[in-house]
Amino acid sequence: MGRRIYEHRAQYYETDQMGIIHHANYLHWFEEARIDLMDQMGMGYDVMEKQGIISPVLSVHCEYKSMVRFGETVQILVHLKEYNGIRMTMEYTVLDKESGQLRCVGESRHCFLTRDGKPVSLKRNYIEMDRAFREYTQQEESGI
Repeated sequence: MGRRIYEHRAQYYETDQMGIIHHANYLHWFEEARIDLMDQMGMGYDVMEKQGIISPVLSVHCEYKSMVRFGETVQILVHLKEYNGIRMTMEYTVLDKESGQLRCVGESRHCFLTRDGKPVSLKRNYIEMDRAFREYTQQEESGI
């Protein structure tokens, strides 16, 4: 079963004085799409946080290619680029839904911590979480 692609309709409040989507909003869209993907994997933030795990952003990068305007709908493709049980890197591709035109690409890096901020290895301490991430990575690699 293929996973659904996250879509976002650009809102008026997201625009800047020039009438285009303000650059900071793309980072919010990345987060929305990442949360949606993790929910689809069965490893949403709510599930992880109930087990005492948080996953803060270590870094984020966004490269803008073309403008999004109010009312347009974008599709945000998320790819789990790297996962080792301690950290993960997500890649994002934002496309105009109608034309398919590339709007931006980006990446975010995350780690896994206990609620009190101590690094944790999902591989060693949270086997089910680790399995969900590894199975998803294998499915992506095999094109399922």
